[in-house]
Amino acid sequence: MRMGLTMGTLVAILAVTTTGCTTQRYWGGSTAVGNNTQAKIGLVTKTDTNPYFVALRQAAQAEASKLGAQFTALAGKFDGDNDGQVTAIENLVQRGVNTILITPNSATGVLSAIKQARDKGIMVIALDTETDPATAVDATYATDNTAAGRQEGQYVKAVLGDKPPQLLMLDGTAGSTVDTQRHTGFLQGFGLSDGDPAIIGHQSVNGDQSQAQQGMENLLQRATSVNAVYTLNEPTARGAYAALQARGLLNQVVMGSIDGGCQGVQDVKDGKYGATVMQFPAKMAALGVDAAVEYAKSGKKPSGFQNTGSMVITDKPVPGIPSQDTAWGLQNCWGK
Repeated sequence: MRMGLTMGTLVAILAVTTTGCTTQRYWGGSTAVGNNTQAKIGLVTKTDTNPYFVALRQAAQAEASKLGAQFTALAGKFDGDNDGQVTAIENLVQRGVNTILITPNSATGVLSAIKQARDKGIMVIALDTETDPATAVDATYATDNTAAGRQEGQYVKAVLGDKPPQLLMLDGTAGSTVDTQRHTGFLQGFGLSDGDPAIIGHQSVNGDQSQAQQGMENLLQRATSVNAVYTLNEPTARGAYAALQARGLLNQVVMGSIDGGCQGVQDVKDGKYGATVMQFPAKMAALGVDAAVEYAKSGKKPSGFQNTGSMVITDKPVPGIPSQDTAWGLQNCWGK
């Protein structure tokens, strides 16, 4: 060994070489995993009020408690609050977590913060929503949103039958991967493309019920011939339902949605819209926490996209589209 090393340097070397941990060093500190290190998990959701993300957070908390992991949950202030999520990531890094689970509001808006966390040895897993590129995180546990959109489109098209479609589309947050994938999947399932004259109107409503109601009211001022409606999620569907009901147009419209929350399944049972495509956020959360615990324990990381599945829920099944009825849906829904 060459001479001139300070006592502090020698202590640091001994600390790294005698713990048996996988230590990833970075400017300003280090993150140690392996040798049964305790998992310290931070969860960042889009909001802390949407029932979907409440269910995801509760499932993550329960799994972390079961496995003896430390757990902290933060969120943006509203759907689309990218800056709030960046601040949350920075907060969790300062708290010394070794895994961050995130449902990103923007596919690209949190990439710099995620990179900074990963550069410090923190594993980052996306839940529910992919980043762009997907390799910006270590792994993703989510619904295949293109497939879920395709299921919704296939169902609405099948129920509409031979009627020439007059389609209105209520999209989510422009630029988000979930919005793009569900929109694209729906059109694939329906057999249309963007720009088709059968699409008589569309509006971005950020997955919000009140914005969806206002957006649908605006569209109906010039599109009362509507007979098919795409909605990004169940709050959007409830807003669309209110606007259609006020105009007396419910009986002429086939509407579908995506989420699988208990309220959404009840809406389908009550006949407010024909079907919803159920997601499984508790499964996403549990898988993410399990991976975080394994990473802390052994240093092993998951990789790639893992589809957590989806299922059409309807009491009016159509041939060729696998589905479950609302009784099954109410037993398996989230947000009870």
